[in-house]
Formats: sequence, structure tokens, C-alpha cells
Amino acid sequence: MEKAEVRTAMPEILTAFGKNNALLAVGDKSRRNIMTIGWCGLGRMWNLPSCTIYVRPERYTYSFLETHEYFTLSVLPAEYRGEMNFCGTKSGRDVDKFLACGLTVQYGAADAPFPAEAEWAIVCKKRYAQDLGPGFVLDEKICGFYRDEGWHRMYIGEITEAYKK
Repeated sequence: MEKAEVRTAMPEILTAFGKNNALLAVGDKSRRNIMTIGWCGLGRMWNLPSCTIYVRPERYTYSFLETHEYFTLSVLPAEYRGEMNFCGTKSGRDVDKFLACGLTVQYGAADAPFPAEAEWAIVCKKRYAQDLGPGFVLDEKICGFYRDEGWHRMYIGEITEAYKK
């Protein structure tokens, strides 16, 4: 993958992330994890190109997000649907999902990992984190979503790099 200019690439990135679920990867060259996510937002925050993600504390990826300054989001081509499903159903506690899926690891800023097979990848520097919770819900039916697991933590990252196939 080659680097792309973040500001001029934003419309293409939004289109790519709107077609498929994304892969969230966190870690470095010594340890990493990747997981499929369905919740993310791209846009501007504090006049910065930004990405917002949501991860529950029960997820293995959560500990990586708490200990690393950067994370990546990427979209794989449609022919990688099986790999996307694998990354969304298996835990990184049990298996290195990059290896199990045969994905080539590429690194961005601060050695943040992402799959080189992706159509697009963005590297984000964490700028803000906040726990979601029932005290902030304006529509009670949302609370039903959280019966069996904890509330997500929201992370807002500044998009510092973009990579394009």
C-alpha cells in the first residue's frame, strides 16, 4: 500500500468505509490484534480529520487501545469476506488473526499495524476516550442493547495517515 494525502482522500475513504465493516487493529511489531467492527464514524472533530470507534472492555482489543497511542482502521476487498468474519468471531486471546487469515502486516506511525491487502487504511492517534453509559441515554430502548455485556468505550482519533491500494 502507498501513502495518500489524508485531507484530499477523505471522500474516497468515507465511501470505502461505507461499503463494508472495518477492521480495527492495535499494537506494534511485538504484539498486535485485529478485530472486525461495525461501529465507527469518520468526519471532523476539533477541526481535525477524525475517526470515532467503540470497543467494549470485555474485548481483547480494549487492553491494546488502553496501552497504545495509535490504532488503525482498514477495509478489505469483498473477496476477503471470510477473513472479515473470522476477525469478528475469534478472539486474539486465542489466535494471531493476522497469521490465521494470511494477512500481511504493514505498519504506520508508531508501528500501528494494518493489513497490506486492504483497499484503504487509516492510522489514527488517540485524542479522546469516554465510556458510554445509561446515564447519558436519551432513548431507553438503547439500554436493551447492553443486557449481557458492558458499555462501550468511545475513542476519537485524529487521522494522521492514510494508505491506499
